[in-house]
Amino acid sequence: MSLRVEQSLSQLLHEALVSLRTLGKRSMLALLGIVIGSSSVVALINIGHNAAVEAALIFKDMGTDTLVAQIAQKPGSDLNARARVDLAPLRQTLPGIAHIGALSLFSGPVVFHGRTTNANFVGSTADIDNAMRLSLREGRFLSDFDANETYAVIGDQVAQALSAPGDPVQVGDRVRINDYLFLIVGILHNQPRALLMPIQGGESLFIPAEGMRRIYAAPQVNNVIIRAAPDQDMERIALQAAAALQAQLSEHKVDIQVPQQMIDGMTRQSRTFAYLLLALGAISLVGGGVGVMNVMLMNVSERRREIGIRMALGARQRDIRNLFLLEAVTLTAVGALCGAWLGMTAAWLYAWLSDWTFALATAALPLGVGSTLLVGLFFGLYPAISASRLQPVEALRDE
Repeated sequence: MSLRVEQSLSQLLHEALVSLRTLGKRSMLALLGIVIGSSSVVALINIGHNAAVEAALIFKDMGTDTLVAQIAQKPGSDLNARARVDLAPLRQTLPGIAHIGALSLFSGPVVFHGRTTNANFVGSTADIDNAMRLSLREGRFLSDFDANETYAVIGDQVAQALSAPGDPVQVGDRVRINDYLFLIVGILHNQPRALLMPIQGGESLFIPAEGMRRIYAAPQVNNVIIRAAPDQDMERIALQAAAALQAQLSEHKVDIQVPQQMIDGMTRQSRTFAYLLLALGAISLVGGGVGVMNVMLMNVSERRREIGIRMALGARQRDIRNLFLLEAVTLTAVGALCGAWLGMTAAWLYAWLSDWTFALATAALPLGVGSTLLVGLFFGLYPAISASRLQPVEALRDE
């Protein structure tokens, strides 16, 4: 029994391929529509997935355990009020904090051996390197004992801008800011950009917070960077830190950004973006399915006499229906496979042009190929049923 079923299926498949081949250009045009629809689904799912991966990578080096407190003047407050933060009470009030540091920001030119470049001047406390995950290439970072010294840690990009062939910036060299010479005690590694950080380490020159008065007459704390200990409730720490900072800064407004909240928001946006792309791909796929139905209806119309002969020789309605349904599914299966390959290629090319790391979406191939086959089955069903309902006598009258 199984052998006869296998022979019947193989014979039907052979007849379906022969029939599709005889359709010629019409079959190729329908196949092209399916390929475009299938490739659109596969490509757009992968592009949406890669966009979400790239968005998540923005926070990779910053970590979800880091909080950034922004300090700004309140409207109508005393403009001469300076923002000063005592970090010691914050460490005692918030036991979940692993590292904390404050930043005072300014910018201007820095000079080395007659070469000048602009940099961010960062007055920082001793623990800011751990709070910001800064990595040293050479030397050391600033400590509590450097408070009154003219020491500096320079970012990699600033060091490269000041260097010349045979005369690079090295630990132990001195750079000039205004009328002061600062001794370079450390050089930072070049690190990826951290989205939420107020400054980028590679573009900055770090000096002790007390030394900012040598550069700027009235330095103020602009940001406080908090890195929590493992397995902490970040939203709870953010609320507690905001309250503790606000108690010290009555003339200023404290706004704390929680990376995990932004990641969750970006994930929802990426998911919406992926659904939109999938809907666009589905529209293309439906267009291809309409082309398949059109070709199959013309196929049924041209083969009415053949259908009548088959029925006269004993073919049942389901045999006729299965024959034409198999033709539609075969056409869409070929289109689905070609479209899957084309869609993957297009997604990889888009990632390469966008300078992304290509990552295959798990659902791309099953959803792309599966939805294409379902579309072929759906749009091939009506022509197949129409063919099976033809009356043998009426079909045999057609020339």
